Amino acid sequence: MKKSGDIIVTIGIIGIILMIIIPVPLFVLDILLSLNISISLLILLIAIYNREALEFSIFPSLLLITTMFRLALNITSTRYILGTGNAGDVIEAFGNFVMGGNALVGFIVFIIIIIIQFMVITKGAERVSEVGARFTLDAMPGKQMAIDADLNSGLIDEKEARERRKKIQMEADFYGAMDGASKFVKGDAIAGIIIAVINILAGFVMGIVFQHLSIQDAISRYTLLTVGDGLVSQIPALLISTATGIVVTRAASESNLGNDVINQLFKQPKIMFIISGVLFFLSLTPLPAIPYLTLSIIFLILGFNIKKSVDVLEESEQEEGEESTDVDIEEIRKPENVLPLLQVDPIELEFGYGIIPLADKSQGGDLFDRLVMIRRQCAIEMGIIVPMIRLRDNIQLEANEYIIKIKGVEIAKGEIMFDHYLAMNPGMVEGEISGIDTIEPAFGLPAKWIDEKERERAEILGYTVVDPPSIISTHLTEIIKKFSYELLGRQEVKMLIDNLKENSPALVEEVIPNLFSLGDIQKVLANLLREGVSIRNLSTIIETLADYGTITKDTDTLTEYVRQALFRSITKQFIPNNEAKVITLDQNLEKIIMDSIQPTETGNYLALDPQISQKLVSSLSKEVEKLLSIGEQPIIVTPPVIRIYFKRFVEQISDDIIVLSYNEIDPKVKIQSVGMVSI
Repeated sequence: MKKSGDIIVTIGIIGIILMIIIPVPLFVLDILLSLNISISLLILLIAIYNREALEFSIFPSLLLITTMFRLALNITSTRYILGTGNAGDVIEAFGNFVMGGNALVGFIVFIIIIIIQFMVITKGAERVSEVGARFTLDAMPGKQMAIDADLNSGLIDEKEARERRKKIQMEADFYGAMDGASKFVKGDAIAGIIIAVINILAGFVMGIVFQHLSIQDAISRYTLLTVGDGLVSQIPALLISTATGIVVTRAASESNLGNDVINQLFKQPKIMFIISGVLFFLSLTPLPAIPYLTLSIIFLILGFNIKKSVDVLEESEQEEGEESTDVDIEEIRKPENVLPLLQVDPIELEFGYGIIPLADKSQGGDLFDRLVMIRRQCAIEMGIIVPMIRLRDNIQLEANEYIIKIKGVEIAKGEIMFDHYLAMNPGMVEGEISGIDTIEPAFGLPAKWIDEKERERAEILGYTVVDPPSIISTHLTEIIKKFSYELLGRQEVKMLIDNLKENSPALVEEVIPNLFSLGDIQKVLANLLREGVSIRNLSTIIETLADYGTITKDTDTLTEYVRQALFRSITKQFIPNNEAKVITLDQNLEKIIMDSIQPTETGNYLALDPQISQKLVSSLSKEVEKLLSIGEQPIIVTPPVIRIYFKRFVEQISDDIIVLSYNEIDPKVKIQSVGMVSI
């Protein structure tokens, strides 16, 4: 049934359209009219038993299809009513049942049903759909921000966040579609009235002129058929309109409509007793006593039953509470319950009580939103998935102080001043400003705290002015980039590989696990991140590993091959202007370094003589100072075979010195050697 369902639906829709043009036999019309009522009842019951609107997401499309089906049946029945004066057993039975032998009464009842549907249910459902669509769309940004906040605080993971975002989008689409689809129901009600009037007037003429009926017989015959036809189409329309109203007015709930009605109407015994008393009082008045007295007794019995149920529930909850307390005490005593205390968050931002307003949305804080932007920025620039950033207030810190921890260890700290801005000199300001001298925490640059009055003047003079939340988020971003190689574990690598596998399954299957394990790839990626090289171009990285994986398994050597494959992006990152002044190494020094590389079971390392190391540090420091004195970024260019070992040696002096190999620089770039390191 499921396999051929799409074909059945397609044939059904085409059949509905053809039925408008091509007549169907009377017995088929009877079956289709009965089917119409059945489908409408099915839709109503589904609407009642659904817990939320999205469980019936096809409802807008279904509204259009059922409306077209009713109109096609109306056209077919009209053709028979006006053509032969006979529209089948179903229509005639409905007409006789409602009219009860009186054409006028039957017609009036029919008109009242149409008015109820058009003026009350359809119009109300249309308005609710319109308002629901508007409010759902207006609430989307807030809901998205709430999801991002929960994601950054660690309450949910990436998968759950995607599901919740998808649900929000589907809700917006659903209510938007319902807003349009409800117009079909309204138009169908109007069409029903017009078709009924046409059937009566045209049938009256057809009966007298062509079938030679008397005026009374013509009125009786065609009114009966018109009323029957209208009822057969309007009863399903009424059912679907009611279903529309139920679907769009359903609030969030864990149960269906029937259970909610019972649970929410009949849950307070006190109300039942009050109603019983009022009804009993009304039975003593001149009003009919038996109905009110009967209802009074019914509500009294309901009240006693509800009270009994409530008492039993409270007793059971009390017993469960006592049991859970005992269980909680026993759980705490168990030795394995210290395990949750061992959990270490990858990134933590702890702050004093004075910074809490920046993280509190109710007080206008946007720190959560900034964390979302940090994660996106790191994904774009570095190609990494930043783990959840845990925010915590710490009463042991100063009010305006914050610290950043990586895997439970404090890495950096800073302090802000509320109602102040940080003004930094980018090197081309045209005047001085008054403020409190300080150091910018992210880059260690000299800066000043200035107040709101001085802000505009500082910007005019050319200072870079930032607010306290931007200071914290910038500092956090730089720490994440700097220590991204520590944050990239095997689990994060698996997520990146799985993402790549969706587009390049053959590449991933060739490399993992045939050539490398996740741990090997993690080491290569960590080597790249350690020197600030983006791993966003993961396909090129994995392809390079596939090419050289049969030659070597040494992750340091493989890292160098990958860097050479990424030469364009490395050049763009470290030499953005296609021109650079660099430092090179003396040939004798290159040979000494190459001879000092010692192979071990766990990899190669550089073992220089202490005296040579001291001379190398001295020479290197002089050359770096020369470059810094002319305002150039220190870049050292080495042969590929010794680059990574020389870089690790240089890291002992400074993290800011860039070491590139000749193969990592685009041939189009102009390189000028302004110094040489020698010993």
